[in-house]
Amino acid sequence: MDDLDEMYNDLIMEHSMNSYNKKKLENADFEEKGHNPNCGDEITLEIKLDGDIIEDMAFTGHGCAISTSSTSIMIDTLKGKTVNEAKDIIKTFIKMIKREELSEKEQESLEDAIAFKNISNMPARVKCALLAWHTLEDMLDKTN
Repeated sequence: MDDLDEMYNDLIMEHSMNSYNKKKLENADFEEKGHNPNCGDEITLEIKLDGDIIEDMAFTGHGCAISTSSTSIMIDTLKGKTVNEAKDIIKTFIKMIKREELSEKEQESLEDAIAFKNISNMPARVKCALLAWHTLEDMLDKTN
């Protein structure tokens, strides 16, 4: 394992164990439940918008380390972005997980979420990593 992979693993574990994004959001504008029947992960995402800017986001529920950390990192990555920017970043994340080629700009847009780039090497964990991203994508489609 190289230093970069180790750094990514540390980041994933940090978010899994100490997720400050795991809480109930006061006055959320939208909420969406996500469920991964394969391993029982169940989350509820909440979002607060200011116009079309994601002002705040949080999640509750339970899941494995991968789904919990992916959810938390997604929240950090997308908070403060517009809904359209968030949709683009979600598409980029999904593209990365599917091992499609990403431009440098796309890679940069993922910020810490790039930590999940090797998750495709573990097919059983892919749905865990994608759970929150698909859940948010569904939610944002309903906000328009």
